[in-house]
Amino acid sequence: MAVRTEGTPCWVDAQLPDLEAGKRFYGELFGWTFDPDRDEALLRGRRVAGLVPKRDGRMPTTWTVYLATENAGTLAARIGAAGGRMVMDPYPVGPFGVLALAADPGGAVFGLRQAGDDDGFATVNEPGAFCWMEVYTRRPDAVDTFYATVFGYLGRQADPEEEGAGPDLDYRVWSPPGSRPGDDGAFGGRAVITDDFPAEMPGHVLVHFCVEDCDGACDTTVRLGGRVVTPARDTPHGRVAVLRDNQGALFAVLAEPQDGPGPDPETGAGAPARTGPRAEPHPEPRTSPE
Repeated sequence: MAVRTEGTPCWVDAQLPDLEAGKRFYGELFGWTFDPDRDEALLRGRRVAGLVPKRDGRMPTTWTVYLATENAGTLAARIGAAGGRMVMDPYPVGPFGVLALAADPGGAVFGLRQAGDDDGFATVNEPGAFCWMEVYTRRPDAVDTFYATVFGYLGRQADPEEEGAGPDLDYRVWSPPGSRPGDDGAFGGRAVITDDFPAEMPGHVLVHFCVEDCDGACDTTVRLGGRVVTPARDTPHGRVAVLRDNQGALFAVLAEPQDGPGPDPETGAGAPARTGPRAEPHPEPRTSPE
């Protein structure tokens, strides 16, 4: 079993009211097939995501990113001490290990995953697989301190000029503990919810999936009953769009530049240098469970 660095994304899942409709949607959009014995999506036979039935109507229909940990109980205590809170305390889930849900000081909800018989993603950074996480917040200073304290994230402020953005851009790129801050090993970023966003929008995490054709993914989403929230646009890191599936779950797609040999699908090594898509306004994606 591969050992994942504490705090790095190791799994994503979507809680959906209609599981079979979700399988049809994502199966056509990303080319996923599904394990008949487990709530897992497969890309050419390799684990990429979970689709799970929403058992409580009060919970949001949403994508959740899970961060790796060796001990979910110990990490839960650190989260509380650093100003976050536990939404769902650690609980065992058989071969999937131990899961939990937490919220950062800005209200963005994320998962914890203590590995069991498998360790989550079997592939990343290729079309149809996870490639980036983005935390949106109104409390950037508190959130930066939180993730640095709890997970040891090493951050680098994105250069507005390199991003083709105005001088007021506030975007922080996260790299794993033990690495050099920068783009080569980056797995996500922190964006600020500015006045361009709806006033009622809470802090949240936006999950990104790689695609070969961003515009084609937008067209397919609409044809399958979903909708385009933020239209496809070019960035220094590829072409990106924010979408909702046919049940309301928000996610983003990113077609990365094809100017090199491409990333290693097992580890993500060799992926194009990036700071992630720059934050763009999109409607409220979720409310934080209480």
